[in-house]
Amino acid sequence: MARKQSESIVLRSFEIGEQDKIIVFFAKDVGIFKGVAKGARKFGNRFGSSLEPMSHVNVFYYEKENRELVTVSNCDLIESFFDTQNDLDTSFTLSYFAELIEEFFPPRSKDDTLFRLLLSTLQSLKAGADLDFTSAYFEAWFLKLSGILPDFKRCKKCREAISSVSWLSHNKDGVFCDRCVPQGKDEISPEINVLLGWMRKNPPPKDKEQPFESEHVAAIREVMQRILVFHMERKPKSLSLLHKRSVTKNE
Repeated sequence: MARKQSESIVLRSFEIGEQDKIIVFFAKDVGIFKGVAKGARKFGNRFGSSLEPMSHVNVFYYEKENRELVTVSNCDLIESFFDTQNDLDTSFTLSYFAELIEEFFPPRSKDDTLFRLLLSTLQSLKAGADLDFTSAYFEAWFLKLSGILPDFKRCKKCREAISSVSWLSHNKDGVFCDRCVPQGKDEISPEINVLLGWMRKNPPPKDKEQPFESEHVAAIREVMQRILVFHMERKPKSLSLLHKRSVTKNE
């Protein structure tokens, strides 16, 4: 068998047997795949810290036909984001991002743009960027890359341009204007188009400063998460933990 190599980000890992780990990689060239790292739980193993979640690595592996798991032979660390996850909110947020990627993108589905989005998000957080704004940036781009970001600029029914408050449709696939809105829908602030326009033109910031008010960022995140939960048909576990922490801190 020829040894293969992929630039990857570690999404998560879990234990198997007494000494091994199963690693979920998100590779730039092949998408999501799983590999067994034999001896990864042994003290002084050859993998070191390269298998920590969200590590940016070059992974070397052997693959057999019709086998879901590859065999990881080595893993070279390119960039570590371990210290970034010392903050519990950041750690849960990155677990939430990993959960989204695994849920929405099937194994071996290459997406170079999503890979670059995740990597740039990690690098922004490592540089000290605001967690909420960076998360909103990731969520909005993730929805766009997944093909489920609605058109917030025009009414889904009459196709007139939205110039003020709008309402999210029941199927989370568009918005209604004042004239067309049915009852019981979610209100959307017009600020959402300003934020989305900025995000389409700019990379995620690398410092604490952000170009929008915190309440507007929180509002756009709430909308993005409603759409994600609707399409997943469940609430991501890590997102539930984040919301519980938020409630606890505000009590």
